[in-house]
Amino acid sequence: MEIVLLLVVYLSYGYNEGGALSYILLTVSGWFLAISWLFAPYLFNPSGFEWQKAVEDFRDWTNWLFYRGGIGVKGEESWEAWWDEELSHIRNFSGRVMETILSFRFFIFQYGIIYKLDVQGSNTSLSVYGFSWVVFAVLILLFKVFTFSQKISVNFQLLLRFIQGLSFLLALTGLIVAIAFTDLSITDIFACILAFLPTGWGILSIACAWKPVVKKMGLWKSIRSIARLYDAAMGMLIFIPIALFSWFPFVSTFQTRLMFNQAFSRGLEISLILAGNNPNADL
Repeated sequence: MEIVLLLVVYLSYGYNEGGALSYILLTVSGWFLAISWLFAPYLFNPSGFEWQKAVEDFRDWTNWLFYRGGIGVKGEESWEAWWDEELSHIRNFSGRVMETILSFRFFIFQYGIIYKLDVQGSNTSLSVYGFSWVVFAVLILLFKVFTFSQKISVNFQLLLRFIQGLSFLLALTGLIVAIAFTDLSITDIFACILAFLPTGWGILSIACAWKPVVKKMGLWKSIRSIARLYDAAMGMLIFIPIALFSWFPFVSTFQTRLMFNQAFSRGLEISLILAGNNPNADL
């Protein structure tokens, strides 16, 4: 996904001349690499584009994503357990420092994109970059308001709903006013999303590197909630094209024919093999 982000940023801001053919020739290997890493398990799976299998995969994935971890729970059973396993390699001080340094690359995305917005024009002051962090903090605050624990808020559900509704209306009003009375454009909004996504991931990476400190600050549950949201979004980006292709039966047929081309040419009944039937059962 990081390679895809790089390619999108290059298409939006780093590529100016040569036409579409030039961009394709320059980035085809990068797109091929990213798509292979994301979708190869489906492309080379004979049942990868069967609708019923895709539905079952999505159901299993959502159960795994929202199943709480705990003592004795393995990574393949719960997202929380898997996430803890993924962070287990960062244990010493040098590893934490190295992870922090590497995570600063995500902030470079934000820095570069912010100064390309129409709303800031030719202003190159650092205050523009600082204001982008203020906007990012407001987005994090809104996220916390809308994901406030329902178990904690049982005694004041009505007040919570009122605060959430008011926050949504204020955010929407502020956005409309900014578009109407400033140079902020719809393109800028999508650019901000493109800038803040890697920023959030960079903060997550640093927070995970300094897990003991974050736990002492009482912020670990919030970090875990944001990390789950990121993984849920990335999973949806993978499932959407899979579901779209699975909706059309001819895609699965074409894939099976392509993968077992030599077997088809030899007259083998691939459908029986894939279905698990034994054609010699009566012999």
